[in-house]
Amino acid sequence: MLHLATPPELLALLTLIAALAGFIDAIAGGGGLLVLPVLMWTGLTPLQALATNKLQAVFGSLTASLNFIHKGQIDLRVMALCVASSFLGAAIGSLGVQQLHPGLLQHLIPLLLIGFALYFLISPRVGDADAHQRIGLPLFALSAGFGIGFYDGFFGPGTGTFFAMAFVALLGYNLRRATAHAKLLNFTSNLAALVFFLIGGKLVWTIGLCMAAGQVAGAWLGSHMVLRHGARLVRPLLVTVSVAMSVKLLL
Repeated sequence: MLHLATPPELLALLTLIAALAGFIDAIAGGGGLLVLPVLMWTGLTPLQALATNKLQAVFGSLTASLNFIHKGQIDLRVMALCVASSFLGAAIGSLGVQQLHPGLLQHLIPLLLIGFALYFLISPRVGDADAHQRIGLPLFALSAGFGIGFYDGFFGPGTGTFFAMAFVALLGYNLRRATAHAKLLNFTSNLAALVFFLIGGKLVWTIGLCMAAGQVAGAWLGSHMVLRHGARLVRPLLVTVSVAMSVKLLL
């Protein structure tokens, strides 16, 4: 567990950045690609940055999830297997990244994100109405839940986008429901990764906890915007975030 001395003005800036990231994450995912470079800029090592990002992201994803649950958008009993699969995948991923380098994924992720952006732009399935379900929930949990959870534990940025895409494409959820359920699984994978980064002693607590306060504020506002505006807000922001993350990773 690390407590690095950080100037108050830098902590204030990091808190504001976390608030923006929490807002974006609650709507479309991708906040990690805003936070991770900033954490690296402060002097943290890659593993410290990944671990501290999970610490602050847990608070944002929990805030958004609780709001969606309170508004009746998530049935926890239905999601039990998905939650367990995502937790297991993220746990394995976070153990793996402490042995390997996450840069292995940087060549593949931009291509996936560009594909997602095109899907959200042109697919008639993406909207405020539910569409046809293509696979059963158990298969979804063991494939998308475990696989995306593993990715979140191993690398992370864009996980919320990937989960939302999976709910739309495979289970036929509308964008409001997909975003709500994506945040629940994103919280699960964040929590699992955090536990194993904590065991590995990689967290920088001072920075992570200050940013957590910003995440809570941003996620609360973002989740309310999703409930109010639905696909009119989520669809263009998902496309924008997917393209922006692709460009960022390619550069």
